[in-house]
Amino acid sequence: MSQHTLTLLRFTNKKLKEKLTVSDSKKLFHEKFPYVIPGLYKRIVDEMLVELNLLNHQNEFVQEYLFCVGLTETFKELMKGYEPEKHLDLLFESLCSSTNFEAKEINEISQKSQKEFKNKISDDILKLLIEKSNSKLYSSRILNLAIYILISNAQDLKEKDESEINKMISDIFEKLKLLVNKAEKDIGIYKSSISKMKQAKELIKELRTKDKKKEQKK
Repeated sequence: MSQHTLTLLRFTNKKLKEKLTVSDSKKLFHEKFPYVIPGLYKRIVDEMLVELNLLNHQNEFVQEYLFCVGLTETFKELMKGYEPEKHLDLLFESLCSSTNFEAKEINEISQKSQKEFKNKISDDILKLLIEKSNSKLYSSRILNLAIYILISNAQDLKEKDESEINKMISDIFEKLKLLVNKAEKDIGIYKSSISKMKQAKELIKELRTKDKKKEQKK
């Protein structure tokens, strides 16, 4: 084992016993993920790292199934098109471990939970959410997006328009006694981020195609 690895392990073990600062988490992350992150994804990774670090500082926060679903699924959606794709597992593991979370455990809970909600209608999803959820859910962006993702996959919403879906989702948040305005804002920003990412990727693709054509003409 190298001196560098021993130093990192000592630093990690020390910090696990206390609250990590954002600076600590960033240092650990870059030690664990020593690759350049493409500019398009760097802001998303930074925001996720800060968010996870801050959640770990909240005494009311508990790592429950909705957090696991929200984290894994938003990561997958926002990281679509990331290259090289083979780095994604390490990237997720590094985000988790540098903020005192366990990636393998989170993935397992997320997959198991999503199977429970699969192929259900919105009423059944609401019932299951109420049954499974703690009465003191810690309201966070990740939790709000988990609920949105689970509800969006409901069988009976596939035939409805966006305004109907949004109304049903807001009603469900109200029944779960979560802040509807915050949930709507979080969902709106998430959908906007996905749309902007898609546009940026299309623009990059167009520019690459133009550059290739220019090279071929030379």
